[in-house]
Amino acid sequence: MGAIEVPVLIVGGGGCGLSASVFLSDQGVDHLLVERHPDTSRVPKAHYLNQRTMEIFRQHGVADDVLAEAAPLDKFGKVRWQTTLAGDGPLERRLIHEMDAFGGGELREVYAAAGPLLPAKLPQMWLEPILRRHAEERNPGRILFHHELVSFSDEGDHVVAEVRDLETGESTTVTAQYLIGADGGRMVGAEVGIELQGPPGLVNTTTVYFSADLSQWWEEGTLITHFLSPEDPDLSCNLIEMGPRWGKECEQWGLHFAPGPPGRWDNESVVPRIRELLRIPDLEVTVHKVTDWIVHAHLADRYRVGRVLIAGDAAHRQPPAVGLGLNTGIQDAHNLAWKLAAVLGGRATDGLIDTYEAERRPVGRENVDWAVSAAVHHQAVIDAVGAGHNIPAGRRRQRLEAYFDPSPLGDTERARALEIFHTHRGGCQSLDMEVGFHYEDGAIVGDGSEPPARVPMRNEHRPTSRPGHRLPHAWIAAGDRRLSTLDLTGRTDFTLITGPQGTRWCEAAARVAEKFSVRVTTVRIGDGGEYADVDGGWAAVRGISDAGALLVRPDQHVAWRATDGARDAEEALAEVFAAMLDR
Repeated sequence: MGAIEVPVLIVGGGGCGLSASVFLSDQGVDHLLVERHPDTSRVPKAHYLNQRTMEIFRQHGVADDVLAEAAPLDKFGKVRWQTTLAGDGPLERRLIHEMDAFGGGELREVYAAAGPLLPAKLPQMWLEPILRRHAEERNPGRILFHHELVSFSDEGDHVVAEVRDLETGESTTVTAQYLIGADGGRMVGAEVGIELQGPPGLVNTTTVYFSADLSQWWEEGTLITHFLSPEDPDLSCNLIEMGPRWGKECEQWGLHFAPGPPGRWDNESVVPRIRELLRIPDLEVTVHKVTDWIVHAHLADRYRVGRVLIAGDAAHRQPPAVGLGLNTGIQDAHNLAWKLAAVLGGRATDGLIDTYEAERRPVGRENVDWAVSAAVHHQAVIDAVGAGHNIPAGRRRQRLEAYFDPSPLGDTERARALEIFHTHRGGCQSLDMEVGFHYEDGAIVGDGSEPPARVPMRNEHRPTSRPGHRLPHAWIAAGDRRLSTLDLTGRTDFTLITGPQGTRWCEAAARVAEKFSVRVTTVRIGDGGEYADVDGGWAAVRGISDAGALLVRPDQHVAWRATDGARDAEEALAEVFAAMLDR
C-alpha cells in the first residue's frame, strides 16, 4: 500500500470536481482528484453554460476552448413548442409558439450589456474532456480516473482516505487537510452525516440519447423543442441538440420523456416511439443509451462537516429547468477554491472556509426553488394550451384544433395563450438568476445598504457594486487595449478599484497587503487613472465617487466598498482584511 500526502483531495471528476481542480491549480494549491469511472461522461447531461459560468471560465483560461466546440448563441437562442417534427397532417408539424431564450434574439443586447461573454451551449460529455485536459495540464499526474474512494475518516486536523485503483486493485492511503466531495452525493456527504433534504423524487424521466439525421426537418437556432402531441400524452417530450456539430448539421440528440414509469423502453423498443413522435416512419436511428432518472428538489442541510466539504450535485439537486444545476456546482467550486488557498497559504484562519456554506447554501436554496417553480409553471403553460399530460387524447386534439382555428375565436385562443407563454420568461429569460446571485453573510464587509429590488420574474438584472454582489461588468480601456472590469480581477489576487482620486487608497492597500501577506492589485478607472471608462459604462454602475474604492475578491465578488474617501485609508482597509480573513 502506497501513501500520498496532499493539501486537498477532490472526490469526483465530473463538471464540478474538474472545475475545482482547475481553480485550485490556478490558486497554487496542490491536490489530488479521484474519479471512479474510467473516463469522463459518455452521456450529454447538462448542456447550457450560463453567463456567469462563462465569465469564470474566461478568468481561468478555459473559455476559448469551450467556445471552440460550443454552439454559438445564434444556434440555440430560442425555445419552441410544436406538435411534431415532420408529417403533413392537419395538426402535424405545426408551430404552437416560440420565444427568445437564454440571450438569443432580441435578448442578445441585454445579455451583452451584462457581461463580457454570452452564454454557450456545450453538453457535459463534450465539456468534461476540456476540463479534464486543463486539469491534467495544470496538475500532471494528480488527476486519477478509474480510482475509487473506499473509505475516509476525519482526524480533526486532517483527513485520511483509502483510494483504490480499479484497474490494478492496489490501494493508496491519502492524507489531506481538506476533502471536497464532488461525487454527486454518492458517498462523501452521507458518510459525515450530511442530509439531502427535500420531498421524495418528483417524477421519473426517461432520456434517450441517439443519433439521426434530422436536417431535413430541424429548425435551427433552438435550444429546446417541446413536442405537444395531439393524440398521445406519452409522446409529449422535448428534443435537444447534443452535437458535436450544431443546427442542421447536428448528429446526436437527447429526447426526454416525462412523466412515465422507469424501464418502459430499451434501446430497441424505443425506436418505433421516436419515429412515431417525430412522424418520420423510416428514420434511421442509432440509440446509444436509454436512462431513467428521478427529478429531485434537494438541498444539503450542511455544506461542511469538519474537514469535509461538498459541492455540486452532492449539495443540491434540482429539475433541469433554467439550466442551473451544473452552473451552480461550478460556481460552488469557484467560491471555495480561493478560500482554501488563503487558509492553506496561512493568509486566513480556518474560519474563512465556514463562509463557503454561509454564502453558497442560500444560493443553492434559491436555485433549487427557482428550478422547481419554473418546471411547475411550464406544466401550467402547456396545460393552458390543452396539451398537458393530464389532458385526455380526444380532448387534446380538440383543444389544439381550437388553437389553430383561423376564426376570430381562434385569434382569441392564441392571444390568451401568448399571454400565458410570456410568463415563461422566468424559466428561459432569467438573466438575474445567472449573474445576480449575491452573498449577504460570509467573507464580506457590508456597508449598511439594502440590496436592489429584484424583478420578480428575474428577467432583468440590475448591476450593483454593493458588497457581496458580483463586480459589475463595464468596458474599460488602456490605450488600444479594451477589457471588462471583470478582467481586472486576478485568479489569486484581491483587486482594489478606485476612482481617479483614489491614490490614497492605492498607497494604503500596498501597506496593508504587506501586513496581511496578501496580494492586492490596485487600479484607478477614470480621467488620470490607468484605465479609461468607455462610454461612461463604469460610472453608471460603480456606486462610488472619484475618491471611493471597491475591494474585489479573487472570485470577482465585491468584498467591501467605500463610497468616498476616508480619513485613515490604511486603518479602514486593515479592518476589512482582518474581518474578511478571520484574523
